[in-house]
Amino acid sequence: MDSISSLIDTSKNTAAANQASSLQSSLNSISSDSSEDELMQVCKDFESYFVEEVLKEIKESLTSEDDEEDSSTSTLKDYYMDNVIELVADQVVDAVSYTHLTLYEQMKRNYNIE
Repeated sequence: MDSISSLIDTSKNTAAANQASSLQSSLNSISSDSSEDELMQVCKDFESYFVEEVLKEIKESLTSEDDEEDSSTSTLKDYYMDNVIELVADQVVDAVSYTHLTLYEQMKRNYNIE
């Protein structure tokens, strides 16, 4: 079971690194030649990533040491919980968040995107 936990941990770490790298690439690709749609998507992606990280920290602060008796089960649960948190973060950003609009307007001015 430890090998499964190790595999899941490696997969989680790789996915998190890929997500951060992808977001960084998206941010770096924005220029004055970018379309408004591309800029809006980058802003939404950034905000979704931020909300996701906040939700993960909240989850960690609410998880007690007693909840983590079996490490393989806990790791598997965390893996699926991280996926759920990612989906919830995307839905929160789409449904109720206006921060990406402020970020969008600021970046639009900074890059002279019309």
